[in-house]
Amino acid sequence: MPFGKKSNLSGSVIDFDSVYKELIAPSIAEAGLEPLRADEELAGGIIHKPMYERLILCEYAVADLTTANANVFYELGIRHAVRPSSTLLLFAEGGGQLPFDVAPLRAVPYRLSAEGKPADIAKTKEVLVQLLNEAKKEKTDSPLYQLVNDYPDIDHTKTDVFREQVEYSSEMKKKLASARKEGIEALRNLEKELGDIKNIEASVITDLFLSYRSVKGWKEMISLSEKMTPPLAAAVMIQEQLALAFNRNNLGEEAENILLNLIEKRGPSSETYGILGRVYKDRWEQAEKSGEKILAKSLLNKAIDAYLKGFEADWRDAYPGINAITLMEIKEPSDPRKEKLIPVVTYAVERRIDAGKPDYWDYATLLELAVLAKNEDAALIALGDSLAAIREVWEPETTARNLRLIREAREKRNDKIQWAEEIEKELEKRTIK
Repeated sequence: MPFGKKSNLSGSVIDFDSVYKELIAPSIAEAGLEPLRADEELAGGIIHKPMYERLILCEYAVADLTTANANVFYELGIRHAVRPSSTLLLFAEGGGQLPFDVAPLRAVPYRLSAEGKPADIAKTKEVLVQLLNEAKKEKTDSPLYQLVNDYPDIDHTKTDVFREQVEYSSEMKKKLASARKEGIEALRNLEKELGDIKNIEASVITDLFLSYRSVKGWKEMISLSEKMTPPLAAAVMIQEQLALAFNRNNLGEEAENILLNLIEKRGPSSETYGILGRVYKDRWEQAEKSGEKILAKSLLNKAIDAYLKGFEADWRDAYPGINAITLMEIKEPSDPRKEKLIPVVTYAVERRIDAGKPDYWDYATLLELAVLAKNEDAALIALGDSLAAIREVWEPETTARNLRLIREAREKRNDKIQWAEEIEKELEKRTIK
């Protein structure tokens, strides 16, 4: 774990010495073990030899993944390579989700006080002590030992099998790219060709999963997720996109449960909160259409709150930010917070575009900002860039819907802009009905 006081990705300062002294060390001692931290035994000289010895020889290890510290991840990799079991992971809430490669691993979240010290110590300590006691049963927790057959004694002949798998995956991805252009039936046929999903490389299954999304195969995404291996199905990206599929398949409560569970276990992220905002936005629109005014008002506020939390989780991601602004414009009366948010979101999306890696959502964000500002020239430029950047047919559908919501809200205020409706129509031409 890091030493001293360090900042996480959101800028909050964490007192790791207090985390160790007040939470980790007492938990280890209560489990009947002896706590040992690197800085407690260093006596000068080269530190790498004793560090490697501790990582390899200590029967139990606790790793704090907060701040995604490179040294911690390097040491965790060594530990997982040599020890099949008895490694416990934890992280502080509120610092964003764990990186992709470690996201599926079981990790204990702990809360922090405003001073960056551990909060709710008794509750978290109880969980840590329980897991440390379970670790004594030597249940495998290293992903290497869990997922790689016969590790570490891998037969040399498996390299040939590995090469064959790489060639197969490359060929299958080409077939998936072709099937996406042909449509959902071609993807269904390709899934049948794959056979038992659990025996197929994860990258191929993930590609198929997202290929179904590209053609709005929401039911197929749900069905495919049920056939995945547990580690792949539990991956954050899979869970987020599964929630999206549930919501688009009119199963909003299931989607909400998945996303709230992700936030509780993995911490906030712009993607998770962005999808949760969409869930609440859809339910708000349904309540509006059915005349449930009180419920609709509550759901609109929940949608705005979710999008705001998503933007606050990562200021670089303008997508939840523009959605929060759009809903603030729609709200009656209009939410004044949008005036402060607009320049921040504008700066965020302009920085992404200037970085040289813009995608459809970046240009669509500029389009919505231009419509909100009633700037026809800027809107037409952004529309052209958006149309040229479309990857999946549901993307322009989403933007057209947002622009329709803005237009309808303004028309109720006798503020009609004719050219805005023409932009909606251009986007709708690119969608599948």
